[in-house]
Amino acid sequence: MTFQHAHSREPASFYQHVSHEEYTAFVHQYTTNKSQRQHLLSARARFVRYYPELNEWFEAPLAERVGRLHGEDKDHPSYRASYEGRRYLMFLALHGYIHFDWEWLLAAYRLDFSYLLNYLGVSLKTELLVEYAVALGYTRLSASNALHWMVGRIFLHTGISSVEQIEMTHLKEFTEALHLFGERTDLALFYGSNEQYRLKLEHYTSYFHTLHVVLYHRGQVDAVPRKLRSEPQRASVKPRMEETIARYLKERRLTGQPRTVESIESALRQFVLWLAQTYPHMETFGEVTRDHLLEYAEALSTTASSRTGRPISIVTKRGVLSRISVFFQDVASWQWDAVPNRPLLQVGDLPKLPQRVPRYIPDGDLARLMSAVHALECPYQRAALLIARWSGARRDEIRRLSIDCLDSYPDGTPRLRIPTGKTYKERMVPIHKEAAEAIRLLQDQRKGERGFQDPKTGVETRYLFVRRGHLFSYSYLFDRALQNACTKAGLVKANGRPSISPHRFRHTVGTQLARKKARMRTIMNILGHTSARMTMHYLDITDEEVLADYLSALEPGAPIAGPAAELLQSGSLSASDLDWLKCNFLKTELELGHCLRLPEEGPCECDLYLFCAKFLTTRQKAPRLRHRRKVELLLAEDAAARGWMAEVGRHQRFAARCEQLLAALDEPIDGPEADD
Repeated sequence: MTFQHAHSREPASFYQHVSHEEYTAFVHQYTTNKSQRQHLLSARARFVRYYPELNEWFEAPLAERVGRLHGEDKDHPSYRASYEGRRYLMFLALHGYIHFDWEWLLAAYRLDFSYLLNYLGVSLKTELLVEYAVALGYTRLSASNALHWMVGRIFLHTGISSVEQIEMTHLKEFTEALHLFGERTDLALFYGSNEQYRLKLEHYTSYFHTLHVVLYHRGQVDAVPRKLRSEPQRASVKPRMEETIARYLKERRLTGQPRTVESIESALRQFVLWLAQTYPHMETFGEVTRDHLLEYAEALSTTASSRTGRPISIVTKRGVLSRISVFFQDVASWQWDAVPNRPLLQVGDLPKLPQRVPRYIPDGDLARLMSAVHALECPYQRAALLIARWSGARRDEIRRLSIDCLDSYPDGTPRLRIPTGKTYKERMVPIHKEAAEAIRLLQDQRKGERGFQDPKTGVETRYLFVRRGHLFSYSYLFDRALQNACTKAGLVKANGRPSISPHRFRHTVGTQLARKKARMRTIMNILGHTSARMTMHYLDITDEEVLADYLSALEPGAPIAGPAAELLQSGSLSASDLDWLKCNFLKTELELGHCLRLPEEGPCECDLYLFCAKFLTTRQKAPRLRHRRKVELLLAEDAAARGWMAEVGRHQRFAARCEQLLAALDEPIDGPEADD
């Protein structure tokens, strides 16, 4: 039997029946069973009798063309001619006489024509794609089911003779067909209910994604594969405002990151919903005033988070208002119609953010957590958290590591190349050997997949965290991994959520470097900071150092100096004052000591008062005292050379005060000095 293919798709009006003789010859070659022969020929005769012109069948209602509707017995279909004529229709399609529309292919989803392909000895070379999918990490069964389903339908729709002919236009046609078919009002006729179709749709989109992934990595299509997601139907509440938002988002997508644009869209749409409820008469942004925004800011204070059910945080509130503020600044400067002609909010109108210290992971919790991380089954999750633990890299930077991100220093120490991230700057950092081993394990498992275009650089990059041809999500690599690890380590909150976030690994690396007296530039380079101000948070005194200084000052017999020393040594503090100081004293960190103050006095507001009545210092500060004395003497000499006699006296008094404090501490004037 000759297998024919149509190289161009003809409209249904050109389709014609094959002769009775041609089909009879095929049937007699296909089967020797007389009963089956009679059934096939009778089915064709009935089909031709109902549709003497083949285009009449293509123009009939979809339910009639499908023949057997959902829930019907195969022996009693609603339209017997169409249902039993499917084998004749498959014969026409396999010989290139007709092509089916996607509407019918989706409605008649129980199609099976593999028997005819096998009989005719026809191969669409689908097994090539299956083997490639298996190499990417798919199971053979799932890949075979998905690819045979998709390739077969594309063949019936287009008449292609091989998988090498599949193009991106074929995939786009399929996605458009899925969308349009889902809008039909008669879905229940074919699937039983809309819900049943949605369940089937999950399978169809999964099949499509598998085919798209394989074709992309084979280099057959260029569009990056992404999961098909049905966008929720959003009711239009303020059409003119939504037109402005759509135009604005189009502008921002030219330069903004996708996640940034998504957050802008969310903030603006929530604001429009609030306007629709509070000011239903308002139609354009041009009617919005500063008072409206301030009222909305007040309403945000009582808005509950969709995730926690509690009022949103100050950080979230500031983020929402900041995005809305920038929107009005931009559209005003661009002089758009139906918008305010000036910005409505200034920086001073935004909520002030609390300055928090870096929340590093305490040593005990860190040890328990890392034991649980080492026990994670997934090598990708384990590697992601180990890299976070030892590099201090951000989540996005870790997820976008390239396959060749690891090398070594001349001495053999592993070195990690962290890609451009938040600061758009690539950097090299040393990495612990256990993180390096986890990276090498992933490198050994990788095949020759095609890379993806990096969103920061625009360069096609082969990423490290790729499996089955697609990049792992943040949720899988970090959120779900930490949920499992924290649960095993007993580090969860009352609501069951992990008490440790991925970003705390970054704070931990910065804090540990600072404790080991790493230079500021070292910490900046490892963490990828662009300003020293960001790094200074890690160089501030830690709570352990606060405790050590506090105990050294109050320990009986400890050498202390300064006016506050007499108060402590004489035992003049009341029991309540002493108890408060032990738990929660207000202390101003000075260059050479501390300022201890009672609660009612409040914190010291000075920068450096060596003569303050509350000033206290200990032996640990002796190197700083010697260094400061030397600096003051040098400054006195410089002031004398310039004729600044008042400055000479001031510097000499500071130097003498340093000598007095050293003497009170029984420390020599000459000795080790601090180097900063």
